[in-house]
Amino acid sequence: MENEKQSLVEELKGLLEQNVSEVKEQVEQVKSRFYRVYHQELEEAKKAAEEAVEKTGETLTEWVPPIDEAEQQLRELLNQYKQKRQEMAKQAEEEMSQNLLRKENILSQMKEMALAESADVMGNLQKMRDLQAEWKTIGAVPPQKSQEIWKQYQLYQEQFYDLVKINIELRDLDFRKNLEAKTLLCEAAEKLQENENIVEAGRALQQLHNEWAEIGPVARELREDLWNRFKAASTVINKRHQAYFDSLHEQEQQNLEKKQALIGQLKAIDLSQITTAKQWNEAQQTIQSVQDEWRKIGFAPRKQNQTIYEEYRSLCNAFYKARTAFFKERRDELNENLKAKRSLIDRATELLNSEQWQENAEAMRNLQKEWKTIGPVIHKLSDELWQQFTAVCDQFFEKKRGQDKSDRNEREKARTDKTMQSGDRGKLMRLYDNLQQEIKTAENNILFFTGKSKSGNRIVEDMQKKIDQQKQQLKEIEAKINALDNAETVGNNSETETA
Repeated sequence: MENEKQSLVEELKGLLEQNVSEVKEQVEQVKSRFYRVYHQELEEAKKAAEEAVEKTGETLTEWVPPIDEAEQQLRELLNQYKQKRQEMAKQAEEEMSQNLLRKENILSQMKEMALAESADVMGNLQKMRDLQAEWKTIGAVPPQKSQEIWKQYQLYQEQFYDLVKINIELRDLDFRKNLEAKTLLCEAAEKLQENENIVEAGRALQQLHNEWAEIGPVARELREDLWNRFKAASTVINKRHQAYFDSLHEQEQQNLEKKQALIGQLKAIDLSQITTAKQWNEAQQTIQSVQDEWRKIGFAPRKQNQTIYEEYRSLCNAFYKARTAFFKERRDELNENLKAKRSLIDRATELLNSEQWQENAEAMRNLQKEWKTIGPVIHKLSDELWQQFTAVCDQFFEKKRGQDKSDRNEREKARTDKTMQSGDRGKLMRLYDNLQQEIKTAENNILFFTGKSKSGNRIVEDMQKKIDQQKQQLKEIEAKINALDNAETVGNNSETETA
């Protein structure tokens, strides 16, 4: 595409070396082709930037198009072209004003000769011819005056020739010369029908009409037929010219309707109803589809083209502005969740390093509950954070389990010793109650491990084995209590029988 743009820049440079009044259509074509490529590059560059940022889990908030050297060159050349046209238009306007003054001066002299009651026929004839020759050397006048002064020119010529009644041979000579010139113009106008370039043929016909206006009259009996021939040839070209522009206008109108339909699609997107990332991405696909279709459509009518384009850009910009705001807000929320989860990991790590297992067990379980209340984080960090948190939790409860086992062994030994020393029922009951409470606590703790990591599964298995052992021990203590109760019952019965 870069080569294509540079090629168009060089093409425009070449056009500026020509007469700028004759290259307007070529310049507009180069400009249109260049910006079609340029805007396509911008859309692709922006899309690539958005995709690159989205891969990082973020969203493009502001995109500045890169500086395009070719586009700057084109702008400079277009400014030069515009300045040249303005200078030429100004110069042409000044020239036409001067030409008008010169022709009005000639008309004044012709009128004086045409209305003179007596005249030096031969002297005035030569003066008239000089004025006619001078008239032909003068260029165009302001369009609003052209028809009026041409009619006056023709009128004063005819009045002059009728007034002075010059020699019929001289008059016929002028008529014949004029007839030859106008016949050639008729042939040239008829030849234009073969030109397939309608615009070029139209400009050429206008030039022929200008030349016709500068040629004097022909014999009265030939005037109408000759003019009708020239007018008939002109009508063919004018109809083709009109049909061409009618077709062009019709196509532009169709383009306008297509663009209005696309704008309708953009307006149908209710931004207030888009509340999720998935919905925003789906809506963006619709926007991009509309933009792709828009680029395929040509210009709308000149009066509406800029207005409808501005409406289209406004709707697109509003969408992307709202989308950027949504993802920025969502990113802020994800960042807050990230901070909260990292804070929980730090707090869990502090509990892990404190070695106060019994006191911190409930605090660790509260951290696990709090983790579940925090919303999502950036997808690429979600698993990593979860693994860090569960690893700390696993280490904490694994160390606590080791410490509990050691403490429990000591307590069980002490309880056993005391039981062996006394068959004291009160102590057995307290041991029984404590063991029941430990079993209940262990069964509650097991619910916090959902099996999301292998170490978590191992802890669950170990804790279940521990619970089973405690339950077995509970049965043994219960049996001892029952044995004491039975022994006490037997003793009581013996005492009763002795009594």
